[in-house]
Amino acid sequence: MYNLQKSHDIPTQIKNPDLVRRRRRQIIDASVQLFIENGFHKTTTRQMARAAGLSIGSLYEYVASKEDVLYLVCDSIHAEVERGMSDALDRTTGGKNALAEVIREYFMVCHRMSDFILLIYQETQSLPSQWQKKVLENELRITGLFIKVLGSLISSGDLPHIDGRSIELVAHNICVLGHMWTFRRWFLANHYSIEDYIELQTKFIIGIFTQKT
Repeated sequence: MYNLQKSHDIPTQIKNPDLVRRRRRQIIDASVQLFIENGFHKTTTRQMARAAGLSIGSLYEYVASKEDVLYLVCDSIHAEVERGMSDALDRTTGGKNALAEVIREYFMVCHRMSDFILLIYQETQSLPSQWQKKVLENELRITGLFIKVLGSLISSGDLPHIDGRSIELVAHNICVLGHMWTFRRWFLANHYSIEDYIELQTKFIIGIFTQKT
């Protein structure tokens, strides 16, 4: 599930990069459930080590702190979103279907990872400032993918022209609408299926481009 391609941001005592990736994946898989169930602050590194099947000493060979693990969790979630969007773009042949397909994939990733996305929003403030900055940069990079898709469709004539500032705002709207399924799912999931939600929100987003000015 987790892509740890950027985990070199976190220092480690182990020289074997493949071993570092495997062990960190163990640590993340075990820790993320503890964070969700108990909260980040109430989860101890000893609990994390036990859940990962490691000694506390071994845990500290791969990460220096609990905050390092939280950052790796955030980073891996963003990587999963980016991978899904890239796969969706590869499947499309262009036109408005390209936008609809990317929106669909993004919303489905948000649906699958609702608990994890909520964790990012709840606990990012617990990260050191340099990690907070990187998490926000990752969020903006995902928004940038939507900006790129929208710009390409406008350039090809598949969507009506709007100015750059409006494209940026629409891209942020798409990102927030995906997260809204996470934040409001206590209500939305009782009234809409994820398929209904995707269909209605996609019509809303595409409708922004077809409204007469």
